[in-house]
Amino acid sequence: MPDRKANRLKEFDYTQSYWYFVTICVKEMKQYFGKVENEKMILNEFGKIVESKLEWLTKQYSYVDIDSYVIMPNHVHAIIILDTVDVGTSRDLSLQIKIKSLSELVGAFKTVSSKQIHLNGLPEFKWQRSFYDRIIRNEKELYWIRKYIDENPLKWEIEKGFTGNLEF
Repeated sequence: MPDRKANRLKEFDYTQSYWYFVTICVKEMKQYFGKVENEKMILNEFGKIVESKLEWLTKQYSYVDIDSYVIMPNHVHAIIILDTVDVGTSRDLSLQIKIKSLSELVGAFKTVSSKQIHLNGLPEFKWQRSFYDRIIRNEKELYWIRKYIDENPLKWEIEKGFTGNLEF
């Protein structure tokens, strides 16, 4: 297998309390989740499954929150907040929670959403391997990322599926 470029920062602990901007793409950028109409994203059945599984992450893992997100026809942008302070610090080993890394959380999301999409009649559905992430470093970045997420449907026709990394 050819060497793959590492997507995560070396030596960074992705279980730390941070705000992360993630982009998760459908394999071959196939448009499964709905369509953009009048600059608004209209989710279909599969897009609604993806939305419910994003919400599932916050219910399944007490230290996870979603700040904002957009589900586009072939990808998802989300700001995932990990607040792991005070989680898993109980002296009682039976009460300790294992903190999942950002990659493990995205993997769990992909697994449960894929399974539900397959069960709902789209057995060929697959997510692209891995995902893009950016550690949000300050309020200015957070502002621009939120703006990018909010405006993604507006720019769909212009950018037609662009999901690359943003530079700030």
